Amino acid sequence: MKANAIRMREFGGPEVLSWEEIEVPDPGEGEAQVRHSAVGLNFIDTYHRTGLYPVDLPTGLGSEAAGTIENVGPGAADLGIGDRVVYTGRPADAYSEIRNFPARQFVPIPDGISDEQAAAVFLKGLTAWYLLRRSYRVLKGDTVLLYAAAGGVGSLASQWAKHLGVTVIGVVSTDHKAEQARAQGCEHIIMADDADIPGAVRKLTDGEGVAAVYDSVGRDTFMTSLDCLKRHGTMVTFGNASGPVDPIAPAELAKRGSLYLTRPILFDFIGTRDELLHASNELFEVVANGAVNIRIGQTYALKDAAQAHRDLEARKTTGSTVLIP
Repeated sequence: MKANAIRMREFGGPEVLSWEEIEVPDPGEGEAQVRHSAVGLNFIDTYHRTGLYPVDLPTGLGSEAAGTIENVGPGAADLGIGDRVVYTGRPADAYSEIRNFPARQFVPIPDGISDEQAAAVFLKGLTAWYLLRRSYRVLKGDTVLLYAAAGGVGSLASQWAKHLGVTVIGVVSTDHKAEQARAQGCEHIIMADDADIPGAVRKLTDGEGVAAVYDSVGRDTFMTSLDCLKRHGTMVTFGNASGPVDPIAPAELAKRGSLYLTRPILFDFIGTRDELLHASNELFEVVANGAVNIRIGQTYALKDAAQAHRDLEARKTTGSTVLIP
């Protein structure tokens, strides 16, 4: 079967992405074939494109999509043709009209959630889940600092944290994003260009600092984030928007109050089918009960993925972005 997909043959800027015709074989053992109706755009896609997170070339791109099962290979239990599903995982090839993927990694889309909503929320929502429920398990009454609070993950994490009784201090880059972050559950806002973010955090927390920092920026903010933590606080560094974090001496954690440091990735928390379904159920529950609203800030045609990447890296996007095949 022929279909179209985004392909890249070298690492680099958005210009390395091309829209090409590909051949899609029948699904193999344990696989199902899905026709995508919506593809999620995530910052990790830019890491794969630039080679920050190396992948074998040539390659596709994209780690999240929703669609309908069109064919089922041998051994692909619990899936039927016509089922609506969403998934996240590797290899990265979600920027395609049709693909084959391990059946055990598909999750049924609940009634009442559209394919676009599922693609917009799944990877980012599971990321918010592992940040708040696994990396540092927030407690009612905690105060936390969240970078990129108006972005895809940030908009979901801030809503979810507020639902759990947590005070969120959001870091954003523009006044417009500040308004959005407040609407999504941030109690306080600090601008990203503030020359003294730790000082601002201390003022907001009566000098104590926050229980956890969720930092997706990386190199440029890492030490600043450590300085925002209270004694025994937890530094969760989960992204590299400004580049990878430089090596750090463990003594830096000791002298700031015996801090904890973790660098988690989602797939270590959903490595089994049971773990994946448990996480997905928790995510879809807070969506269904209205605690977390899915906000699709913008959509692009899948063939225009390069422009979507440009806008994402230029911080022109808000909320979630969906690519439409």
